[in-house]
Amino acid sequence: MIKISLKFHSLAAAILLATLSACAPQQQNPQELREKTAQATAEMKNDAKAVAQGVRDGLTRDKTVDLNSANKDQLLTLPGLTAAQADRIIDNRPYDDPNDLLTKRILPKAEYDKIADRVVVKK
Repeated sequence: MIKISLKFHSLAAAILLATLSACAPQQQNPQELREKTAQATAEMKNDAKAVAQGVRDGLTRDKTVDLNSANKDQLLTLPGLTAAQADRIIDNRPYDDPNDLLTKRILPKAEYDKIADRVVVKK
């Protein structure tokens, strides 16, 4: 019993000592602290943007967009489509076929190829 009690007290003392040494204030350069905080904030911001983009991509990946009825926000969910391109799509309605984006010179072929499987024309 005494051996267990002695081990318990030794362990408790070691934990207490470790806790107190971890809580002891450490002197840190204020400028260094500001730089580390700014860096951590920038990393968190980039990570949050990446997560948001991943969620957006996941939510819209399997959905098609009707070129004749989609609003600008819906068009902007298409991969790589810019606001100016979305405006041109809206301004040149109606479409008979998704390929009209090429024949009407709304999008270059490389841009159209990125969204071809995600656009439809409903009449």
